[in-house]
Amino acid sequence: MTDTLPPQAAAPAPGAATGADAPKKLARSLGVVGGTLLTLSCVTPASSLFVLVPELFQGLGTYTMMAIAIGSVICIAVAFCYSELGTLVPSAGGEYAMVGTLAGKFAGWLVFIQSLIVVMIVPSIIAMGTAEYLEPIIHVDPKIAGAVVMIAATVAGLLDLRANAWITGIFLVLEVIACAVVSFLGFTHTERGADTMLHGTVADAAGATSGVGFAGILAMMGTALFVTQGFSTAIYLSEELENPRKNVARTVLWTLGLSVAIIVIPVAAITMGAPDLTALTDGNISQLVIGWSNTGVGTFISLCIALAIINAGIVMVIQNSRVLFASGRDKAWPEPVNNAFGTLNKFSAPWVSTLAVGIPGAVLCFVPQTLLIDITGVAVAALYLLVAVGSLFSRRGEHKHAPAWRQPLWPALPILVIAALGFTLFKLAGPGLYWTLGITAAAGLYWAFYLRPRQATRWVITLPEDERV
Repeated sequence: MTDTLPPQAAAPAPGAATGADAPKKLARSLGVVGGTLLTLSCVTPASSLFVLVPELFQGLGTYTMMAIAIGSVICIAVAFCYSELGTLVPSAGGEYAMVGTLAGKFAGWLVFIQSLIVVMIVPSIIAMGTAEYLEPIIHVDPKIAGAVVMIAATVAGLLDLRANAWITGIFLVLEVIACAVVSFLGFTHTERGADTMLHGTVADAAGATSGVGFAGILAMMGTALFVTQGFSTAIYLSEELENPRKNVARTVLWTLGLSVAIIVIPVAAITMGAPDLTALTDGNISQLVIGWSNTGVGTFISLCIALAIINAGIVMVIQNSRVLFASGRDKAWPEPVNNAFGTLNKFSAPWVSTLAVGIPGAVLCFVPQTLLIDITGVAVAALYLLVAVGSLFSRRGEHKHAPAWRQPLWPALPILVIAALGFTLFKLAGPGLYWTLGITAAAGLYWAFYLRPRQATRWVITLPEDERV
Protein backbone atom coordinates (compact mmCIF):
# COMPACT_ATOMS: atom_id res chain seq x y z
CA MET A 1 0.00 0.00 0.00
CA THR A 2 1.08 3.57 -0.60
CA ASP A 3 1.15 6.16 2.13
CA THR A 4 -1.43 8.73 1.04
CA LEU A 5 -3.03 11.77 2.56
CA PRO A 6 -6.65 13.00 2.42
CA PRO A 7 -7.51 15.41 -0.40
CA GLN A 8 -7.38 18.44 1.86
CA ALA A 9 -6.50 19.18 5.43
CA ALA A 10 -9.17 18.60 7.99
CA ALA A 11 -9.77 20.66 11.08
CA PRO A 12 -6.91 20.42 13.53
CA ALA A 13 -7.15 17.38 15.74
CA PRO A 14 -6.83 17.70 19.51
CA GLY A 15 -3.20 18.26 20.30
CA ALA A 16 -2.35 19.23 16.73
CA ALA A 17 0.05 22.06 16.12
CA THR A 18 -1.57 25.47 16.26
CA GLY A 19 -0.41 29.07 16.32
CA ALA A 20 3.30 29.53 15.62
CA ASP A 21 3.83 25.76 15.26
CA ALA A 22 1.06 25.24 12.69
CA PRO A 23 2.05 24.90 9.03
CA LYS A 24 2.22 28.34 7.43
CA LYS A 25 0.07 29.17 4.42
CA LEU A 26 0.15 31.85 1.76
CA ALA A 27 -2.55 34.52 1.37
CA ARG A 28 -5.24 34.02 -1.29
CA SER A 29 -5.05 37.20 -3.37
CA LEU A 30 -5.25 36.11 -7.02
CA GLY A 31 -8.19 35.64 -9.35
CA VAL A 32 -8.19 33.86 -12.72
CA VAL A 33 -6.99 36.95 -14.60
CA GLY A 34 -4.07 37.64 -12.26
CA GLY A 35 -3.18 33.96 -12.09
CA THR A 36 -3.31 33.64 -15.88
CA LEU A 37 -1.13 36.73 -16.33
CA LEU A 38 1.49 35.35 -13.95
CA THR A 39 1.29 31.85 -15.42
CA LEU A 40 1.38 33.02 -19.03
CA SER A 41 4.33 35.22 -18.13
CA CYS A 42 6.09 32.12 -16.80
CA VAL A 43 5.55 30.34 -20.11
CA THR A 44 6.77 33.68 -21.55
CA PRO A 45 5.83 32.80 -25.13
CA ALA A 46 8.08 35.46 -26.67
CA SER A 47 11.23 34.31 -24.92
CA SER A 48 10.37 30.70 -25.79
CA LEU A 49 9.98 31.81 -29.41
CA PHE A 50 13.22 33.81 -29.50
CA VAL A 51 15.43 31.72 -27.17
CA LEU A 52 14.27 28.09 -27.48
CA VAL A 53 12.62 27.82 -30.90
CA PRO A 54 15.84 28.80 -32.78
CA GLU A 55 17.43 25.61 -31.46
CA LEU A 56 14.54 23.65 -32.99
CA PHE A 57 14.97 25.48 -36.30
CA GLN A 58 18.66 24.55 -36.28
CA GLY A 59 17.93 20.87 -35.75
CA LEU A 60 14.61 20.40 -37.53
CA GLY A 61 14.26 23.21 -40.07
CA THR A 62 10.79 23.13 -41.59
CA TYR A 63 9.78 20.34 -39.18
CA THR A 64 9.93 22.74 -36.21
CA MET A 65 6.18 23.37 -36.36
CA MET A 66 5.50 19.63 -36.40
CA ALA A 67 7.63 19.10 -33.27
CA ILE A 68 5.88 21.94 -31.40
CA ALA A 69 2.46 20.66 -32.51
CA ILE A 70 3.19 17.15 -31.22
CA GLY A 71 4.58 18.58 -27.99
CA SER A 72 1.48 20.77 -27.60
CA VAL A 73 -0.86 17.79 -27.99
CA ILE A 74 1.06 15.95 -25.29
CA CYS A 75 0.89 19.08 -23.11
CA ILE A 76 -2.91 19.27 -23.49
CA ALA A 77 -3.23 15.79 -22.00
CA VAL A 78 -0.69 16.71 -19.30
CA ALA A 79 -2.64 19.92 -18.54
CA PHE A 80 -5.78 17.86 -17.92
CA CYS A 81 -3.83 15.80 -15.39
CA TYR A 82 -2.50 18.96 -13.75
CA SER A 83 -5.96 20.52 -13.60
CA GLU A 84 -7.54 17.56 -11.85
CA LEU A 85 -4.70 16.99 -9.42
CA GLY A 86 -4.30 20.72 -8.74
CA THR A 87 -7.94 21.07 -7.68
CA LEU A 88 -7.71 17.97 -5.50
CA VAL A 89 -4.48 19.15 -3.87
CA PRO A 90 -4.18 22.98 -4.01
CA SER A 91 -0.71 23.39 -2.54
CA ALA A 92 2.30 25.61 -3.25
CA GLY A 93 4.25 22.35 -3.43
CA GLY A 94 2.84 21.87 -6.90
CA GLU A 95 3.58 18.52 -8.52
CA TYR A 96 5.23 16.90 -5.53
CA ALA A 97 2.32 17.70 -3.21
CA MET A 98 -0.17 16.36 -5.74
CA VAL A 99 1.67 13.13 -6.52
CA GLY A 100 2.91 12.60 -2.97
CA THR A 101 -0.61 12.97 -1.59
CA LEU A 102 -2.13 10.58 -4.10
CA ALA A 103 0.59 8.06 -4.93
CA GLY A 104 2.84 8.04 -1.89
CA LYS A 105 5.74 9.91 -0.36
CA PHE A 106 8.54 8.35 -2.40
CA ALA A 107 6.72 9.10 -5.67
CA GLY A 108 6.26 12.66 -4.41
CA TRP A 109 9.97 12.88 -3.62
CA LEU A 110 10.96 11.78 -7.13
CA VAL A 111 8.58 14.39 -8.56
CA PHE A 112 10.04 17.03 -6.27
CA ILE A 113 13.55 16.32 -7.53
CA GLN A 114 12.53 16.64 -11.18
CA SER A 115 10.65 19.86 -10.46
CA LEU A 116 13.61 21.17 -8.47
CA ILE A 117 15.91 20.54 -11.44
CA VAL A 118 13.50 22.44 -13.68
CA VAL A 119 12.87 25.36 -11.34
CA MET A 120 16.54 25.91 -10.58
CA ILE A 121 17.74 25.77 -14.20
CA VAL A 122 15.02 27.23 -16.43
CA PRO A 123 15.29 30.86 -15.22
CA SER A 124 19.02 30.87 -16.00
CA ILE A 125 18.46 29.49 -19.51
CA ILE A 126 15.93 32.20 -20.30
CA ALA A 127 17.93 34.96 -18.61
CA MET A 128 21.05 34.27 -20.69
CA GLY A 129 19.05 35.09 -23.81
CA THR A 130 18.81 38.73 -22.74
CA ALA A 131 22.22 39.72 -24.11
CA GLU A 132 21.37 38.88 -27.73
CA TYR A 133 18.32 41.12 -27.67
CA LEU A 134 20.06 44.00 -25.91
CA GLU A 135 22.69 43.98 -28.68
CA PRO A 136 21.10 46.90 -30.62
CA ILE A 137 21.79 49.26 -27.69
CA ILE A 138 24.55 47.61 -25.63
CA HIS A 139 27.02 44.75 -25.98
CA VAL A 140 27.21 42.54 -22.90
CA ASP A 141 28.40 39.02 -22.23
CA PRO A 142 25.38 36.61 -22.10
CA LYS A 143 26.57 35.16 -18.79
CA ILE A 144 26.82 38.59 -17.17
CA ALA A 145 23.47 39.69 -18.60
CA GLY A 146 21.82 36.52 -17.36
CA ALA A 147 23.23 36.92 -13.86
CA VAL A 148 22.05 40.55 -13.67
CA VAL A 149 18.56 39.56 -14.83
CA MET A 150 18.41 36.82 -12.19
CA ILE A 151 19.41 39.23 -9.42
CA ALA A 152 16.84 41.81 -10.58
CA ALA A 153 14.15 39.12 -10.75
CA THR A 154 15.04 38.00 -7.24
CA VAL A 155 14.56 41.53 -5.89
CA ALA A 156 11.18 41.77 -7.65
CA GLY A 157 10.21 38.36 -6.27
CA LEU A 158 10.47 39.71 -2.73
CA LEU A 159 7.58 42.14 -3.35
CA ASP A 160 3.79 41.80 -3.10
CA LEU A 161 2.36 39.16 -5.46
CA ARG A 162 -0.44 41.39 -6.77
CA ALA A 163 2.07 44.11 -7.65
CA ASN A 164 4.10 41.55 -9.54
CA ALA A 165 0.98 40.42 -11.41
CA TRP A 166 0.53 43.95 -12.78
CA ILE A 167 4.24 44.35 -13.61
CA THR A 168 4.37 41.06 -15.46
CA GLY A 169 1.04 41.84 -17.15
CA ILE A 170 2.49 45.02 -18.69
CA PHE A 171 5.58 43.16 -19.89
CA LEU A 172 3.37 40.39 -21.26
CA VAL A 173 1.47 42.86 -23.46
CA LEU A 174 4.79 43.99 -24.99
CA GLU A 175 5.90 40.46 -25.78
CA VAL A 176 2.55 39.59 -27.35
CA ILE A 177 2.90 42.68 -29.54
CA ALA A 178 6.37 41.51 -30.56
CA CYS A 179 5.05 38.06 -31.51
CA ALA A 180 2.21 39.68 -33.48
CA VAL A 181 4.65 41.87 -35.43
CA VAL A 182 6.82 38.84 -36.29
CA SER A 183 3.72 36.97 -37.44
CA PHE A 184 2.54 39.86 -39.61
CA LEU A 185 5.95 40.33 -41.24
CA GLY A 186 6.41 36.61 -41.87
CA PHE A 187 2.99 36.10 -43.42
CA THR A 188 3.37 39.17 -45.64
CA HIS A 189 6.75 37.94 -47.00
CA THR A 190 5.91 34.29 -47.68
CA GLU A 191 8.43 32.31 -49.73
CA ARG A 192 6.88 28.85 -49.41
CA GLY A 193 3.52 27.25 -48.73
CA ALA A 194 2.10 25.87 -45.50
CA ASP A 195 2.60 22.32 -46.78
CA THR A 196 6.35 22.84 -46.25
CA MET A 197 5.79 22.32 -42.53
CA LEU A 198 4.67 18.73 -43.20
CA HIS A 199 8.10 17.82 -44.62
CA GLY A 200 11.31 18.15 -42.65
CA THR A 201 14.20 19.89 -44.42
CA VAL A 202 17.27 21.67 -43.07
CA ALA A 203 20.10 23.52 -44.84
CA ASP A 204 23.74 24.14 -43.96
CA ALA A 205 25.62 27.43 -44.31
CA ALA A 206 26.50 26.59 -47.92
CA GLY A 207 22.85 26.06 -48.80
CA ALA A 208 22.99 22.26 -49.11
CA THR A 209 19.73 20.71 -47.92
CA SER A 210 18.97 17.41 -46.21
CA GLY A 211 15.84 15.69 -44.97
CA VAL A 212 14.69 15.34 -41.37
CA GLY A 213 12.69 12.30 -40.32
CA PHE A 214 10.36 11.59 -37.42
CA ALA A 215 13.35 10.28 -35.46
CA GLY A 216 14.74 13.81 -35.53
CA ILE A 217 11.57 15.12 -33.89
CA LEU A 218 11.80 12.49 -31.17
CA ALA A 219 15.43 13.43 -30.52
CA MET A 220 14.36 17.04 -29.87
CA MET A 221 11.03 16.35 -28.18
CA GLY A 222 12.46 17.36 -24.81
CA THR A 223 13.13 20.85 -26.16
CA ALA A 224 9.72 20.92 -27.89
CA LEU A 225 8.00 20.16 -24.57
CA PHE A 226 10.16 22.81 -22.92
CA VAL A 227 8.80 25.47 -25.33
CA THR A 228 5.33 25.50 -23.72
CA GLN A 229 6.51 24.47 -20.25
CA GLY A 230 5.23 26.88 -17.61
CA PHE A 231 1.46 26.36 -17.60
CA SER A 232 2.02 24.35 -14.42
CA THR A 233 2.76 27.62 -12.58
CA ALA A 234 -0.96 27.76 -11.81
CA ILE A 235 -0.43 24.72 -9.60
CA TYR A 236 2.33 26.43 -7.65
CA LEU A 237 0.07 29.45 -7.18
CA SER A 238 -2.93 27.38 -6.11
CA GLU A 239 -2.55 28.41 -2.46
CA GLU A 240 -2.79 32.02 -3.57
CA LEU A 241 -5.66 31.60 -6.07
CA GLU A 242 -9.15 32.44 -4.89
CA ASN A 243 -11.54 29.48 -5.14
CA PRO A 244 -8.85 27.04 -6.38
CA ARG A 245 -11.36 24.22 -6.98
CA LYS A 246 -12.50 26.18 -10.05
CA ASN A 247 -9.73 28.63 -10.80
CA VAL A 248 -6.75 26.25 -10.94
CA ALA A 249 -8.14 24.32 -13.92
CA ARG A 250 -9.26 27.52 -15.65
CA THR A 251 -5.85 29.09 -15.22
CA VAL A 252 -3.95 26.00 -16.41
CA LEU A 253 -6.08 25.49 -19.53
CA TRP A 254 -6.37 29.17 -20.48
CA THR A 255 -2.61 29.58 -20.13
CA LEU A 256 -1.76 26.55 -22.26
CA GLY A 257 -4.20 27.54 -25.01
CA LEU A 258 -2.98 31.13 -25.18
CA SER A 259 0.71 30.22 -25.02
CA VAL A 260 0.40 27.64 -27.80
CA ALA A 261 -1.34 30.19 -30.03
CA ILE A 262 1.20 32.94 -29.30
CA ILE A 263 4.10 30.60 -30.13
CA VAL A 264 2.70 28.52 -33.00
CA ILE A 265 1.44 31.40 -35.17
CA PRO A 266 4.85 33.16 -35.38
CA VAL A 267 6.61 29.82 -35.96
CA ALA A 268 4.35 29.21 -38.98
CA ALA A 269 5.00 32.75 -40.21
CA ILE A 270 8.78 32.38 -39.85
CA THR A 271 8.78 29.00 -41.59
CA MET A 272 6.82 30.36 -44.54
CA GLY A 273 8.50 33.77 -44.67
CA ALA A 274 12.22 33.01 -44.27
CA PRO A 275 13.99 34.05 -47.52
CA ASP A 276 15.70 30.67 -47.86
CA LEU A 277 16.20 27.43 -45.92
CA THR A 278 19.66 28.50 -44.79
CA ALA A 279 18.22 31.58 -43.05
CA LEU A 280 15.44 29.45 -41.53
CA THR A 281 17.84 26.80 -40.22
CA ASP A 282 20.14 29.50 -38.82
CA GLY A 283 17.23 30.51 -36.57
CA ASN A 284 18.25 34.17 -36.14
CA ILE A 285 14.77 35.65 -35.83
CA SER A 286 16.03 39.19 -35.20
CA GLN A 287 17.88 39.19 -38.53
CA LEU A 288 14.80 37.84 -40.29
CA VAL A 289 12.73 40.70 -38.83
CA ILE A 290 15.29 43.27 -40.02
CA GLY A 291 15.28 41.69 -43.49
CA TRP A 292 11.50 41.90 -43.64
CA SER A 293 11.38 45.50 -42.36
CA ASN A 294 14.25 47.68 -41.13
CA THR A 295 16.67 48.05 -38.23
CA GLY A 296 14.24 50.25 -36.29
CA VAL A 297 11.59 47.55 -36.19
CA GLY A 298 14.25 44.96 -35.43
CA THR A 299 15.48 47.04 -32.47
CA PHE A 300 11.93 47.47 -31.15
CA ILE A 301 11.31 43.71 -31.32
CA SER A 302 14.64 42.96 -29.66
CA LEU A 303 13.92 45.30 -26.75
CA CYS A 304 10.44 43.79 -26.32
CA ILE A 305 12.01 40.35 -26.10
CA ALA A 306 14.59 41.56 -23.58
CA LEU A 307 11.71 42.82 -21.42
CA ALA A 308 9.89 39.52 -21.92
CA ILE A 309 12.92 37.63 -20.64
CA ILE A 310 13.14 39.86 -17.57
CA ASN A 311 9.41 39.29 -17.10
CA ALA A 312 9.92 35.52 -17.28
CA GLY A 313 12.71 35.72 -14.72
CA ILE A 314 10.46 37.54 -12.24
CA VAL A 315 7.63 35.04 -12.56
CA MET A 316 9.89 32.01 -12.46
CA VAL A 317 11.58 33.22 -9.29
CA ILE A 318 8.12 33.76 -7.74
CA GLN A 319 6.97 30.29 -8.76
CA ASN A 320 10.15 28.49 -7.81
CA SER A 321 10.43 30.10 -4.40
CA ARG A 322 6.99 28.64 -3.60
CA VAL A 323 8.34 25.16 -4.26
CA LEU A 324 11.16 25.61 -1.75
CA PHE A 325 8.77 27.28 0.71
CA ALA A 326 6.48 24.24 0.57
CA SER A 327 9.39 21.79 0.86
CA GLY A 328 10.51 23.52 4.06
CA ARG A 329 6.96 23.47 5.44
CA ASP A 330 6.83 19.76 4.61
CA LYS A 331 10.10 19.06 6.46
CA ALA A 332 12.20 17.92 3.51
CA TRP A 333 15.43 19.17 5.05
CA PRO A 334 17.21 19.46 8.42
CA GLU A 335 15.21 21.71 10.73
CA PRO A 336 17.27 24.93 10.37
CA VAL A 337 16.82 24.77 6.58
CA ASN A 338 13.09 24.03 6.92
CA ASN A 339 12.62 27.05 9.18
CA ALA A 340 14.56 29.31 6.81
CA PHE A 341 12.60 28.26 3.70
CA GLY A 342 9.32 28.82 5.56
CA THR A 343 10.12 32.40 6.61
CA LEU A 344 7.79 35.05 5.13
CA ASN A 345 8.45 38.79 4.82
CA LYS A 346 5.92 41.61 5.29
CA PHE A 347 4.59 41.01 1.75
CA SER A 348 3.90 37.35 2.59
CA ALA A 349 6.70 36.37 0.20
CA PRO A 350 9.02 33.49 1.24
CA TRP A 351 12.13 35.63 1.16
CA VAL A 352 14.77 33.03 2.06
CA SER A 353 13.33 30.63 -0.52
CA THR A 354 13.36 33.45 -3.07
CA LEU A 355 17.05 34.12 -2.43
CA ALA A 356 17.76 30.37 -2.56
CA VAL A 357 16.34 30.30 -6.08
CA GLY A 358 17.70 33.58 -7.41
CA ILE A 359 21.32 33.47 -6.27
CA PRO A 360 22.09 29.94 -7.55
CA GLY A 361 20.23 30.91 -10.72
CA ALA A 362 22.69 33.75 -11.24
CA VAL A 363 25.59 31.32 -10.76
CA LEU A 364 24.11 28.83 -13.26
CA CYS A 365 24.30 31.50 -15.95
CA PHE A 366 28.00 30.63 -16.17
CA VAL A 367 27.25 27.01 -17.14
CA PRO A 368 27.00 26.20 -20.89
CA GLN A 369 23.44 26.91 -22.03
CA THR A 370 23.22 23.82 -24.25
CA LEU A 371 23.89 21.52 -21.30
CA LEU A 372 21.27 23.30 -19.20
CA ILE A 373 18.67 22.96 -21.98
CA ASP A 374 19.41 19.24 -22.37
CA ILE A 375 19.10 18.57 -18.63
CA THR A 376 15.85 20.53 -18.43
CA GLY A 377 14.34 18.72 -21.42
CA VAL A 378 14.89 15.36 -19.72
CA ALA A 379 13.61 16.59 -16.36
CA VAL A 380 10.44 18.12 -17.90
CA ALA A 381 9.61 14.86 -19.69
CA ALA A 382 10.20 12.85 -16.50
CA LEU A 383 8.15 15.33 -14.45
CA TYR A 384 5.16 15.20 -16.79
CA LEU A 385 5.33 11.40 -16.87
CA LEU A 386 5.27 11.18 -13.07
CA VAL A 387 2.33 13.61 -12.86
CA ALA A 388 0.44 11.40 -15.31
CA VAL A 389 1.22 8.40 -13.09
CA GLY A 390 -0.09 10.33 -10.10
CA SER A 391 -3.34 11.12 -11.91
CA LEU A 392 -4.07 7.39 -12.16
CA PHE A 393 -4.50 7.47 -8.36
CA SER A 394 -6.85 10.47 -8.34
CA ARG A 395 -10.10 8.52 -8.19
CA ARG A 396 -9.60 5.97 -5.47
CA GLY A 397 -10.62 5.98 -1.83
CA GLU A 398 -11.67 9.33 -0.40
CA HIS A 399 -10.40 11.11 -3.54
CA LYS A 400 -13.02 9.42 -5.73
CA HIS A 401 -15.89 11.64 -4.61
CA ALA A 402 -13.91 14.72 -3.52
CA PRO A 403 -15.06 18.03 -5.09
CA ALA A 404 -12.63 18.70 -7.95
CA TRP A 405 -12.38 19.44 -11.64
CA ARG A 406 -12.29 16.08 -13.46
CA GLN A 407 -10.42 15.47 -16.70
CA PRO A 408 -12.17 13.88 -19.68
CA LEU A 409 -11.22 10.43 -21.02
CA TRP A 410 -9.69 9.28 -17.73
CA PRO A 411 -7.68 7.01 -17.45
CA ALA A 412 -6.98 6.83 -21.21
CA LEU A 413 -5.27 10.24 -21.39
CA PRO A 414 -2.83 9.64 -18.50
CA ILE A 415 -1.93 6.23 -19.93
CA LEU A 416 -1.26 7.76 -23.36
CA VAL A 417 0.91 10.46 -21.75
CA ILE A 418 2.90 7.83 -19.85
CA ALA A 419 3.46 5.81 -23.02
CA ALA A 420 4.46 8.82 -25.13
CA LEU A 421 6.83 10.31 -22.56
CA GLY A 422 8.26 6.93 -21.59
CA PHE A 423 9.17 6.37 -25.25
CA THR A 424 10.60 9.91 -25.47
CA LEU A 425 12.83 9.35 -22.45
CA PHE A 426 13.94 6.00 -23.89
CA LYS A 427 15.08 7.79 -27.05
CA LEU A 428 16.90 10.63 -25.28
CA ALA A 429 20.64 10.32 -24.70
CA GLY A 430 23.70 12.41 -23.95
CA PRO A 431 25.00 14.47 -21.01
CA GLY A 432 21.56 15.89 -20.15
CA LEU A 433 20.18 12.41 -19.51
CA TYR A 434 23.21 11.34 -17.47
CA TRP A 435 23.16 14.48 -15.32
CA THR A 436 19.46 14.06 -14.61
CA LEU A 437 19.88 10.39 -13.74
CA GLY A 438 22.81 11.22 -11.48
CA ILE A 439 20.91 13.91 -9.58
CA THR A 440 17.89 11.61 -9.23
CA ALA A 441 20.08 8.77 -7.94
CA ALA A 442 21.69 11.06 -5.34
CA ALA A 443 18.23 12.20 -4.25
CA GLY A 444 17.18 8.56 -3.94
CA LEU A 445 20.05 7.96 -1.54
CA TYR A 446 19.03 11.02 0.48
CA TRP A 447 15.52 9.56 0.68
CA ALA A 448 16.78 6.12 1.72
CA PHE A 449 19.21 7.25 4.40
CA TYR A 450 17.65 10.46 5.77
CA LEU A 451 13.99 10.91 4.94
CA ARG A 452 12.63 7.36 5.00
CA PRO A 453 13.97 6.48 8.48
CA ARG A 454 12.34 9.70 9.79
CA GLN A 455 8.94 9.48 8.09
CA ALA A 456 7.11 10.63 11.21
CA THR A 457 8.94 13.97 11.26
CA ARG A 458 10.37 14.42 7.75
CA TRP A 459 8.73 14.80 4.32
CA VAL A 460 5.31 15.20 5.92
CA ILE A 461 3.27 16.52 3.00
CA THR A 462 0.75 18.97 4.44
CA LEU A 463 -2.13 20.85 2.87
CA PRO A 464 -3.04 24.24 4.36
CA GLU A 465 -6.48 24.36 5.94
CA ASP A 466 -8.73 26.83 4.14
CA GLU A 467 -12.49 26.83 4.50
CA ARG A 468 -12.93 28.50 1.10
CA VAL A 469 -11.34 25.56 -0.74
